[in-house]
Amino acid sequence: MVTRRSFVAGNWKMNGLKKDGLSLAKSLVSKVKKLDNSNVEIVICPPFTLLATTGSALKGTKIKLGGQDCHFSNTGSHTGDISASMVKDAGCKYVIVGHSERRINHREGNDIIKKKAEAALLNGLTIILCIGETLNQRITKKTQTVIRRQIVGSLPKSSRSKNTIIAYEPIWAIGTGKTATPSQAQEIHKFIRYQLVKCIGPSESKKMRIVYGGSVKPENAKALLGQPDVDGGLIGGASLVSSDFFSIIQSCS
Repeated sequence: MVTRRSFVAGNWKMNGLKKDGLSLAKSLVSKVKKLDNSNVEIVICPPFTLLATTGSALKGTKIKLGGQDCHFSNTGSHTGDISASMVKDAGCKYVIVGHSERRINHREGNDIIKKKAEAALLNGLTIILCIGETLNQRITKKTQTVIRRQIVGSLPKSSRSKNTIIAYEPIWAIGTGKTATPSQAQEIHKFIRYQLVKCIGPSESKKMRIVYGGSVKPENAKALLGQPDVDGGLIGGASLVSSDFFSIIQSCS
């Protein structure tokens, strides 16, 4: 039986100024110090403007730093973009790619996301690859088709359990207050793991961590993240409140 280490990442999205980020990071660090458990890997993904501030607060702690996105080119004429090498240079160990807000708001397709993921892996970053369906796709029973297409189209050939984490985030549950039931989450996570067998083989599929995101709160975290194929969470709004985020971390320990 394969034992996968739990993984919890906080995606701060476009929230926080320097004082807010520093205060939130310090508060979380003080709480995590009391956590005598190495079974949970913890990451914070602040906005690019807060990477330096947050990174300084996290230095030497159990919490690692991640970026929210990266460009697929290492350098060039890409005003407003940040390359994977820059994300790494800022002190990050992880980077989110393919978040639904990038897929929708910036019209990023699987081909672009795959190129970003490949660039991140080439720069030694661990990717948090997001996939998920819309409410209409779920209602029309296209969830598995969409998930399969996203995995095949977005996952780099070099992805392995040591450098890739899959985040299943049903779009209909992001910031809406709606949440997949524990059984719904488990059903899709199991399906994702089955699809990964075809892409990276059975051994790597068993070891790769698949986390859930979508209105995870302290009240529902234990049930959601306790499912057999759910290895943690990519947390949005609740990661902006240190006590809530810490409670979710505790639910994985």
